[in-house]
Amino acid sequence: MRLDSVAFRYRRRAPWVLRDVTLDLPPGRIIEVTGRNGAGKSTLLRLVAGLRDPRRGTVTGRPARVGYAPERFPVEQPFTVRAYLRHMAAMQDVPTSAAEPWIERLAFGHLLETRLPELSKGSAQKVGLAQALLPGPGLLILDEPFAGLDAQTRDALPGLVAELAEGGTTVVVSDHQRCLEDLPGVERVRVADGTVTAAGATAGWTTLEVVVRADEADTVETKLRADGYDVRRPRR
Repeated sequence: MRLDSVAFRYRRRAPWVLRDVTLDLPPGRIIEVTGRNGAGKSTLLRLVAGLRDPRRGTVTGRPARVGYAPERFPVEQPFTVRAYLRHMAAMQDVPTSAAEPWIERLAFGHLLETRLPELSKGSAQKVGLAQALLPGPGLLILDEPFAGLDAQTRDALPGLVAELAEGGTTVVVSDHQRCLEDLPGVERVRVADGTVTAAGATAGWTTLEVVVRADEADTVETKLRADGYDVRRPRR
């Protein structure tokens, strides 16, 4: 899959959110999208997923089956979890049984008769992940998939992502929680000032060493990542 000279804005004469984005998304790769809040990461993910069409440029080679898990799962729907997954399976023309392995792996079988508005954020996130995985996607887009998850699921999800990539799925993900940090082979791109560049590109960037209190390190790191900076802690 490839984006060529893609540009997007939400309304005519509105500011461009993204400009001249060219990006290759080969099969079997994991691409992490980084950048500060409001930089356009979610917009880029929706363009990749096909939920938005570019105003300029082209998107080619998108796989036939696409899974998309939004940052905020839309719980205000008149379904139980079971009924919702059946509905999504029918929409994607897959058997209802396609949900069963994901219900088991994400450990939410006890919630099947729960109405969507009654789910906690973490439980809703699991349902959102399951519906994205239903079609056996060739392209999987995950927008902050780790937010709100319980520790067991959060620890298991990187392995699941790696397993899908090994099977040929292209995975595009944004992750402020740093859960993919140690996963080998992850490619990173940065969204900033309307453009998308390889996160390792150093033009216009410099390295700044910051010393903080040990009990403040996680908070500072999370804030810096949310602002679009690469943060690397020394290994001890």
